[in-house]
Amino acid sequence: MTARGAAFLEALGEQAQRLHPEILAQMSVEATRDSAEGVFAVAGSRFGRVAGLAAPVIGPGLLVTRFARDVPFRIDTVSGRSRAGRATLDTVREFRFPGATQYVTDRLFATGHPGIVQNALGVRGRVQILEHCSVTDEGALRMSTRAVALRLGRYRIALRGILRIEVELVDGWDEARHRRTIDMRATSPVLGTVLEYRGWYRYADRTAPDVTASDAGGVSDVDQ
Repeated sequence: MTARGAAFLEALGEQAQRLHPEILAQMSVEATRDSAEGVFAVAGSRFGRVAGLAAPVIGPGLLVTRFARDVPFRIDTVSGRSRAGRATLDTVREFRFPGATQYVTDRLFATGHPGIVQNALGVRGRVQILEHCSVTDEGALRMSTRAVALRLGRYRIALRGILRIEVELVDGWDEARHRRTIDMRATSPVLGTVLEYRGWYRYADRTAPDVTASDAGGVSDVDQ
């Protein structure tokens, strides 16, 4: 069995000890399959159905065509090891938009290089991102894009310049409400913000009082 946050812990190395104690403890839990639920104060893409035009190239499990506030969501993960022994984390994010549920999937794994993880996005893993992991002064996990590529069959196309996508994610801890916080934004130098979400979540194994969807708005921002 692999720790639920093994890929991040391996990438961070000694720096992992600077994570907030609650985050470090949750990442260290041994769990092959896991789930968490929460509420996004804001989630989705403002491009709507236009974003779906890229589906034939990118494939399913990545493009989001809705945008809303107070969006309930669920995260399902599977932790494991690659053939090379590197920690892996397969994730399915379920966005429960009003009138429709959409999914974003990815497979993340440690690379063996300090601070670096690789993420293959979508069911077909055609969008591949190298991300740098670090710890903020507040003990949150920060992930920032280092390189992006599109893989089509045997071809790998590096996305640079106006084609580049920058992803910034901060996964923190809300001390007052004892829950994780999440803040992600993917931006294009030409299109601006193409996908965003921010809110809170809790793992299913934690006992906590019920919180209404409207409560997400007051604590969704993550200190950076």
